[in-house]
Amino acid sequence: MFTRIGAAAMKKDLHNTILMCEDLGNPQNKFKTIHVGGTNGKGSTSHMLAAILQKAGYKTGLYTSPHLKDFRERIRVNGEMITQQYVVDFTAQEKDLIESVSPSFFEVTVAMAFAYFAVQNVDVAIIEVGLGGRKDSTNIIHPELSVITNISFDHTNLLGNTLQEIAGQKAGIIKPGVPAVIGERQEEIAQVFIDEAKENSSELVFASAELRVRDTVREGMQLRTSVYQKETCLFKDLKLDLTGFYQLKNVLTVIESVITLNKNGFNIPDEAVYSGLAHTVQLTGLQGRWQTIAENPLIICDTGHNIAGIEEVLENIKATRHHNLHIVIGMLSDKDITSVLKLLPVQAKYYFCQPDLERAMPAAELAAKAAKFMLQGPVFETVTLALNAARKSAETDDLIFVGGSTFVVAEVL
Repeated sequence: MFTRIGAAAMKKDLHNTILMCEDLGNPQNKFKTIHVGGTNGKGSTSHMLAAILQKAGYKTGLYTSPHLKDFRERIRVNGEMITQQYVVDFTAQEKDLIESVSPSFFEVTVAMAFAYFAVQNVDVAIIEVGLGGRKDSTNIIHPELSVITNISFDHTNLLGNTLQEIAGQKAGIIKPGVPAVIGERQEEIAQVFIDEAKENSSELVFASAELRVRDTVREGMQLRTSVYQKETCLFKDLKLDLTGFYQLKNVLTVIESVITLNKNGFNIPDEAVYSGLAHTVQLTGLQGRWQTIAENPLIICDTGHNIAGIEEVLENIKATRHHNLHIVIGMLSDKDITSVLKLLPVQAKYYFCQPDLERAMPAAELAAKAAKFMLQGPVFETVTLALNAARKSAETDDLIFVGGSTFVVAEVL
């Protein structure tokens, strides 16, 4: 329902999740968890942490959203998707509970994930926040670590119109006595996290204030970088199979999280960090993050869709060698479309399309809005037609970028 109708499908508190999990015997209390929130980067960060923990020998659950191709992507154990049979059986067994509680899609999915992880006897599960934090249905866990990547404008109709308000919602995953890692120290909102941590007697660290990357180069299908703490090199020549330059921020968050976990009873050797980061995609199945889907011409897709996400995408486009730029773009009606269009380059050729769901902005309407910012190009009824047209138009040394919405990327994949 959230996919189709947006904010109207959301529930405003944790009541339903608590009821469902109590009926299931509170499975979320039967394994350790790490809670990951933030505006951008929380998905990549969750997957990188999961890959590292797998390599460290932990049986690792991973709950993320949204999915791109298959609902089961949301719930994984050691990279393997939840079985189709478990999804079917859980839904059938809990039919009466679902009908009596009337939970949202998110709430059912979270309860299913917790139940599955308990049945699978995972050692630890990485739980990605769905939306916000304080009132998100995942926020009934008491984690070993709370991680918040960064804060920017997204879902303002639900989370607030200022960065302070949004940060206040995200900070709600900081729990009493549980250490917290904040990925980026953003001066205008740093105090929100400091105050929340103080109130909860939680140890707080800003990864970007403690660590930095140096000597970064993109080598084919890998990004190579080194992580320093002041002048000490902690990890030399890390190789990442997630090659978007925005992953450098996420790597600092991940490394600081590993340091904190090791201080608090985990045993994550350096080799697990090297191996996990080099094979995150293979180990976890992550897709849609600066992902190359074809060459000659180069076709890359990325799920970044808010202002901060698009800014990161544009930095990557600039750093990618190409002759002409083609952009296949579709967006959702309930997003801050104008702010995104303002950022896009005039010198690209656009192919306006719409993903196949009710919330999609009609392609012609998107093209009309884009024209106000001198962004020009034809209109297509479907994502596939738009991409095919871009392929026909592009030369072998051109770049075709596909994005604007997670749902556009999902259809391309």
